[in-house]
Amino acid sequence: MEITVKLFASLGRERFDEKEIQMPNGITVLDLIKKLKIDPEDVSIIFINNRHAELEDTLKDRDILALFPPVGGG
Repeated sequence: MEITVKLFASLGRERFDEKEIQMPNGITVLDLIKKLKIDPEDVSIIFINNRHAELEDTLKDRDILALFPPVGGG
């Protein structure tokens, strides 16, 4: 299945901003994050198709996954 992955801010550095990735059926957000070699603790906000999601949510063909790091600043 094909998933569009969008990485924001520091998550995209030295990786990519947006990419279509082929993944097996039944993969979870956590599985995909690990395949991308991203530490799950570095992901603070997750959206699937513009709706809030969790690490254990299962992805479907043509989903758009957006990952955001923790918000910093002060």
